[in-house]
Amino acid sequence: MKKFKLPPYPYDLLKPHSEIGERHPGGLIDLSVGTPCDSPPQAVVNMLSNSKTERSYPKSTGSEEYLNACKAWLTRRLDVKSEYAKNISGCIGTKEFVASVPNDLRLKSPEKDTVLYPAISYPSYAMGAELAGCRAVPVPVNDDYKLDLSKVDQEDVKRALLLWINSPCNPTGVLEDIKSLVEWGRNNDVPIFSDECYVEFIWGQKPSTILHHGNEGVVAVHSLSKRSNLAGIRAGFYAGDTDIVHWLSEVRKHSGKMIPGPVQAAAALAWGDDAHVDHQREIYKSRLTVLTDLFQKLGFSVNVPQGAFYLWAEKGGLNCWDIISELATQFGVLVSPGDFFGSNCAENVRIAAVQPESVITLLKDRVNAHLP
Repeated sequence: MKKFKLPPYPYDLLKPHSEIGERHPGGLIDLSVGTPCDSPPQAVVNMLSNSKTERSYPKSTGSEEYLNACKAWLTRRLDVKSEYAKNISGCIGTKEFVASVPNDLRLKSPEKDTVLYPAISYPSYAMGAELAGCRAVPVPVNDDYKLDLSKVDQEDVKRALLLWINSPCNPTGVLEDIKSLVEWGRNNDVPIFSDECYVEFIWGQKPSTILHHGNEGVVAVHSLSKRSNLAGIRAGFYAGDTDIVHWLSEVRKHSGKMIPGPVQAAAALAWGDDAHVDHQREIYKSRLTVLTDLFQKLGFSVNVPQGAFYLWAEKGGLNCWDIISELATQFGVLVSPGDFFGSNCAENVRIAAVQPESVITLLKDRVNAHLP
């Protein structure tokens, strides 16, 4: 068996450029990682130290209080029918879940060895496949950045454990035609796992979840990291197909994966509160508008997102690493290189609208000082 070669963690490669940015008066302006900077609800933070759940082992699948809060959010906020939300389990944030699903599913279906994922996407979909010893096969996207399943080889379809989809998409902000993807999955006996962590940040239309199309052969994955600015507490859930959710939750019980009790108690409050998310939506919309204007002034072609809080941009055919070096040197700003998200994205960069107004104002000042 060939030894696995562990690649460098992508964001570690940005360190030299962040050091350059730090030398600017006022320091680095970091628009690279999608880490929330805004405050979560104070009641949620308070509950972390007041739940009285720290002594006992928490349930791996999630406490009744936590799961009920997640189900209520699905039906209230996303208008999911209650029967499609009944099969549900908690997870320790969703990055951990994304990375471990291929290994857990392969225990169930050892004859399958392939993970299909979008050719332009969050890198953990491919890495989860590789960590499980699976084949990571990218699904091409069309000119609108949407998945083109007609381009998938039939042999890869036969061998597929699952297909990952992400709508709104990180990094492009594109919304997928989820119904057609679900139909393809059911027709080809390929489970569809839908990463929906940006579902409440869709611009111009109502939120859409894969659970609007039933739960047979599908799993929706949700997280508090983005909606509630709670990336640090690691709380999420997955819901959908009866057999798949049951299998994964049982495997995860045996491996000791569980959301800490105080986190579950605090997270239940967050899932029950929509007002702070509505407020956050307006903040992200404003930041996206300002950043779009700024980067267009700098000569970038910017793909305005249909959802999420990233800008997908390019500049005159320049390589993404040349763009990163230029931005860090001239403006002290750090963005993500496109090749983190796909082998055909070497001319793109991703710009995350995660910094507060004071920092974005600092960027505006630097840009305006540079322009004639």
